[in-house]
Amino acid sequence: MSESSHPSPSTRPPRQSRKGLTSTGVRKAASKSDRSRSREFALQALYQVLVGKNDVAAVDAFTRDLAGFSKADSVHFDALLHGCAEQAALLDALILPLLDRKLAEISPVEHAVLWIGAYELQHCLDVPWRVALNECVELAKEFGGTDGHKYVNGVLNGLARQLRQAEVAADPGAR
Repeated sequence: MSESSHPSPSTRPPRQSRKGLTSTGVRKAASKSDRSRSREFALQALYQVLVGKNDVAAVDAFTRDLAGFSKADSVHFDALLHGCAEQAALLDALILPLLDRKLAEISPVEHAVLWIGAYELQHCLDVPWRVALNECVELAKEFGGTDGHKYVNGVLNGLARQLRQAEVAADPGAR
């Protein structure tokens, strides 16, 4: 009888509870809030605007017909999609000084996520800065490149310190 190369159950580390998360650490669909869903749909729509140069009204209509949209916060989706599209140049101007490369070198997914984060930090004052940041990191983890979420985190963290200076300063966890 040969020995197995697998560790015996007693030498394995204890299994960690991953309630509400997929095997990759991303939140499961059932555990997402209506606002989280609206950010996902806004990201998909903004991607179509960025990459396909599609008309915002057409993208809006298309996105509303997607499965699961009824579970999203449609008012927040409207604010994100139309706000980001209308203020794209202003959002890019906010983001650009925090980048270590040209904007054209940022993936379209991360670019759209940065728009969402910048827009929420600037205009959605009912969304705490940490929530805006964490939601965008989650979007980048789920839809972006391998380490895109780290880049998004760094850029939006810097932007939060500019746009929400008092809120960040009052946060005991902020470095």
